Amino acid sequence: MNEQQEKQKVWEQLEKLAEDAEQRAADSFRKAERIAERNQWKVIKAFQRHKVSDFHFTGSTGYGYNDRGREILDLVFADVMGAESAIVRPHFVSGTHTINCALFGVLRPGDELLYVTGKPYDTLHKVIGKPGDGKGSLQDWGVKYAEVPLLSDGGLDWEGIEKAISSQTKVIGIQRSRGYDWRASFTVAEIEAAVQRVKALKPDVLVFVDNCYGEFTELLEPTQAGVDIMAGSLIKNPGGGLAETGGYIAGTAAAVQAAAYRLTAPGIGGEVGAMLGTLRAMFQGLFLAPHLVGQAIKGSVLAAALFEEIGFETKPRWDEPRTDLIQAVRFGQAEHLIAFVQGIQQAAAVDSHVVPEPWDMPGYENAVIMAAGTFIQGGSLELSADAPIREPYIAYMQGGLTYAHAKYGILTALYRLVDSGLIVTKPYIT
Repeated sequence: MNEQQEKQKVWEQLEKLAEDAEQRAADSFRKAERIAERNQWKVIKAFQRHKVSDFHFTGSTGYGYNDRGREILDLVFADVMGAESAIVRPHFVSGTHTINCALFGVLRPGDELLYVTGKPYDTLHKVIGKPGDGKGSLQDWGVKYAEVPLLSDGGLDWEGIEKAISSQTKVIGIQRSRGYDWRASFTVAEIEAAVQRVKALKPDVLVFVDNCYGEFTELLEPTQAGVDIMAGSLIKNPGGGLAETGGYIAGTAAAVQAAAYRLTAPGIGGEVGAMLGTLRAMFQGLFLAPHLVGQAIKGSVLAAALFEEIGFETKPRWDEPRTDLIQAVRFGQAEHLIAFVQGIQQAAAVDSHVVPEPWDMPGYENAVIMAAGTFIQGGSLELSADAPIREPYIAYMQGGLTYAHAKYGILTALYRLVDSGLIVTKPYIT
């Protein structure tokens, strides 16, 4: 058998493994499809209630005064998220920037931000900063910061939280997604229970949720569960793979207005901001988002089922409920992690010829490797994977605008591990 025939045989055996995994995960796939279906209906009904028409897709210029499309987009987002108000703008340059505006909007010098889900995602560390760091961080501006680590099982440490809440605690921060931690992401039901408990302890506290990667993975959003303000990125779930940039903030009218003042200027807020031809993609992306999130969730389920079958630990497991896009696979060795991420890149339609390597990425505390062969730079609703190069060498895969692409990427990554001699799967044990 020549080399090409051998490679084809290997691929066919991996395909058979994937088909077996699909059979095991059939019920999980159906659950994902039902959630996508219900969320699709919810989005359509919001469009209908606000009478979205094609003239709402025309972009404004200059100051953007009286941009009716922008105003309707805000109303539709608020409706979909079950919030009093929302601001959706291309002027948010990233999820981190959006979160930054939300937190700076509602916090003042002397207030305290208390994260109850442990240390937040790496890029927020510089936003929080240190007192007197001279970089304009929250602590540099006199906002106090504290965090309560999660329990060993990934749950909230209520004894620690009750001790940490003080008279200065203004905002409770919750990160819905696992970030770069080996833990379960928080469900909306868990977030709702946390909101009720912290408000019983301190009724005037505001609850903020970093909703990145979570939108449309469940039937409800955090703002439908009592959260005062939340933020997310349009190049993740709610942009539907079409929004070229931007973010959103949703919550109470007062909290959203405060964040809007931080984005633009006090007294101006969301009343200005030229949309510059972005509205059609944002509306259509939101329309497509529930379906595309469902496709990505099915890809994550397949990845978990397949990598569990060949002996790797995954979180969540393939049959566990999903509350974000992220699928974590613990490899235990840097070489396995790097090969996996490179395999995801190799399966891309864009930049498949590029081989990612770990590098010191701005905002991160360890070297990071990222597979991002995407149409939208950094668009993590598209198939992507990334990881800090640190023990225990966990890869975080997310996205896939189509299930077929997610499956192809997972198989390509697995093939790269086999072809490199890093793993031997069951079909090769004789």
